[in-house]
Amino acid sequence: MSAGPDWSGRTLQVRLGPPGHGGFCVARYEGRVLFVRHGLPGELVRARVTEDRGGSFCRAEAIEILEASPDRVAPNCPVSGPGGAGCCDFAFATPEAQRGVKAAVVREQLQRLAHWDTDIVVEPLPLGPADETVAAGAAPERSAEAPETGWRTRIRLVVDAEGRAGVHRYRSSDVIADLRCPQPVSGAVDGIAESRWTPGAELVIAVDADGMRHVVELAPPATPPRRGGDRRATAARRAAAHARRRERVVSGSGRAVQYVAGRRWDVSATGFWQPHRDAAQRYSDVVAGWADLDPGSTAWDLYCGVGVFAARLAEQAGPRAVVLGVESARSAVADGAAALRDLHAVDLHAERVERWIAGQDRAPQVVVLDPPRAGAGKQVIVPLTAAAPARIVHIGCDPAAFARDVGLYHEAGYRVRELRAFDAFPATHHVECLALLERA
Repeated sequence: MSAGPDWSGRTLQVRLGPPGHGGFCVARYEGRVLFVRHGLPGELVRARVTEDRGGSFCRAEAIEILEASPDRVAPNCPVSGPGGAGCCDFAFATPEAQRGVKAAVVREQLQRLAHWDTDIVVEPLPLGPADETVAAGAAPERSAEAPETGWRTRIRLVVDAEGRAGVHRYRSSDVIADLRCPQPVSGAVDGIAESRWTPGAELVIAVDADGMRHVVELAPPATPPRRGGDRRATAARRAAAHARRRERVVSGSGRAVQYVAGRRWDVSATGFWQPHRDAAQRYSDVVAGWADLDPGSTAWDLYCGVGVFAARLAEQAGPRAVVLGVESARSAVADGAAALRDLHAVDLHAERVERWIAGQDRAPQVVVLDPPRAGAGKQVIVPLTAAAPARIVHIGCDPAAFARDVGLYHEAGYRVRELRAFDAFPATHHVECLALLERA
């Protein structure tokens, strides 16, 4: 097969079509597909090609809007425009339009990967009265047309060679030392830009439910990531980034206080917690409502983290229940065990989920699972469905992975009885989906 044309750097006038998974709209030019960022469906734009590997598609950015969508507003993120970071894919669209784009993407992924056609409504996660009392600062008043801001309580920054904190340029290892993104809660990044940090390090910032800010510097990877764009180089960079690294607590205690349904967790500031200040409570409420456990039931919480869902399941099913949680991160299991020590029905295990399931001989009534972005996949869903739980609550933060997993459930004889999607990452292309599945 001969290589296609190289359009890198060219500026093309195109009409934008439907949204695609990843924060872009699809356009066509001379028989090729363009994935165009910074535009909305229906807009006529001048798009500059930023990446072309000679195949059937290339990537581009809308640098001039010739015919604007009525859903377009003035962008409120100065970091994420053409040539910038990938933090706020849709900072130029109304919240309603953003949710419409996300709903279209989820529906398309379910059609294509799960062969299931269904309507999707993406719900907002408003900052409620309890959230607005966070000491980091109440969310500013905003109009219905303005993109939402001040929702992110967890931030991860990179440090450039000069010791300045910033974010990566989109699809690049370059660092943009500009912290004006409107996602973080008020006060989260105060003083960070004015300070100098260890070159190559990363910063984790967490503003907890008591309003305390924790800043932790992660030492640079022990083995410098290999340069290059091939798969082995990418795998090496990822492995280096996720390897255990020395932590230096710069401010706060490094232990973040979080509350869900009146229960307190003390968790590592560098561990996982939902970044949207309202997400953990909202998802927990949905899970508890769908689980509908009988007293004394057996339930599984897979990829349980610190046991937020396990706690709700145990409280619902009572002291004679058996609630088993599984999580590969030992530190999260330790934090969860400490927070749930009064719930004798809960037993958390530090193990890989697929390995743990293989050793179980007691069928659960309900299974809740919140896998990582890549999804659960066959290695988990096949043995999980073989255990024949009455209900499964599946949570996914990537529409494609979520749709693939739904397809696997369908193959195993389960059907989605309820589906909810939340705009837990305003101004970005990300969306959280929750599905209740039962046997057909």
